[in-house]
Amino acid sequence: MKKIFLQRGKDKSLRRFHPWVFSGACAGKFSHLEEGEVVEVYDADKNYLATGHFHNSSICVRVFSFKQVVPDYDFWKKKIGKAVSYRKTLSLINNPNTTIFRMVNGEGDSLPGLIIDWFDGNVVLQFHSMGMFLLRDTFKNILLELFPGQIKSIYDKSSATLLPDSSVTNDELLFGQLDEVCVRENGVPFYIDIINGQKTGFFIDQRDNRKIVGEFAKGKRVLNLFCYTGGFSGYALQGGAEVVHSVDISKKAIEWTDRNMAMLGDLATKHASYAENVFDFLNDMPDDYYDLIVLDPPAFAKHHRVKEQGIKGYRNINKKAMEKIRNGGLLFTFSCSQAIDKEDFQTIAFSAAAIAGKEVRIVKQLHQSMDHPINIFHPEGDYLKGLVLQIQD
Repeated sequence: MKKIFLQRGKDKSLRRFHPWVFSGACAGKFSHLEEGEVVEVYDADKNYLATGHFHNSSICVRVFSFKQVVPDYDFWKKKIGKAVSYRKTLSLINNPNTTIFRMVNGEGDSLPGLIIDWFDGNVVLQFHSMGMFLLRDTFKNILLELFPGQIKSIYDKSSATLLPDSSVTNDELLFGQLDEVCVRENGVPFYIDIINGQKTGFFIDQRDNRKIVGEFAKGKRVLNLFCYTGGFSGYALQGGAEVVHSVDISKKAIEWTDRNMAMLGDLATKHASYAENVFDFLNDMPDDYYDLIVLDPPAFAKHHRVKEQGIKGYRNINKKAMEKIRNGGLLFTFSCSQAIDKEDFQTIAFSAAAIAGKEVRIVKQLHQSMDHPINIFHPEGDYLKGLVLQIQD
């Protein structure tokens, strides 16, 4: 196994079990290493620190073990097995009421670079590192062994998540047949477009927050902005909302939203959707009509270099929602930008409230669902920030 040595004084984060090694901390060049190769990391005094996958990028090693190991089939099976066992504690395995969950959450399961999502027996693998991608047949075989007779398909959806020079340009069906996928989440039905949908097909990380929206929705007029395929809308209808409106600029997303709402039978008569620019819809919609607004935009700040621009975007759209919502209404507002931390997001809400001239109380702080665990040594994994705010004049 090849070795990487760190510069003196650059080993502190690894000694605190952070799973990333940055290229600037390393001594020497990497010409002898291949993309995705397993390497051991040593400090300047040649003391072993960690084992991981090498990548020729700013994060040059993604650590999967802080003990010297032989990463063979049994090693990876044990790692995947621990992740599955955790989902069993959440009552997500073989749960007919919720047939969709995240099985492996990268660093949160000590498997950096690997995402595995379960859609009623259809499994989506998404690799964020070449090291994990090179193991895809291993993971396929492990999954088939752990879930005998339960897997309908295994689909690799990594062409958009690996580095552009990885030569992986197509997604691929690795096992079975991928037919139309319909799942249930806390009893709410959804069609899932694994091949063409965003991420792995659905934003599973919002499951717990969708449930909370449903609990608050009874008798309310609900507006779901950036609705995608209508996740929050379905829960609001099931929760007894008086009216639910869904808005997204994507006509395809609206088509999927309408299809999902149609599965709710007569409740769908309380729903209407709009393929419009969200900012324009907010500007043009009447004041004081909606009792509950869900604001779940795409990441406005994917990188720190655009953080200030992202903060401005979040502040402006939250201000407009605060100005428009009915007095005493609830605003569910989110940020999935890793460059925006919890303190930043709460400051954004503070600034928006001050500019809008509203009295705002924080009702609840929201996070990603429990099947998206966060490695305590990797705070960057806590990417989804949410607030339930009550807005008053």
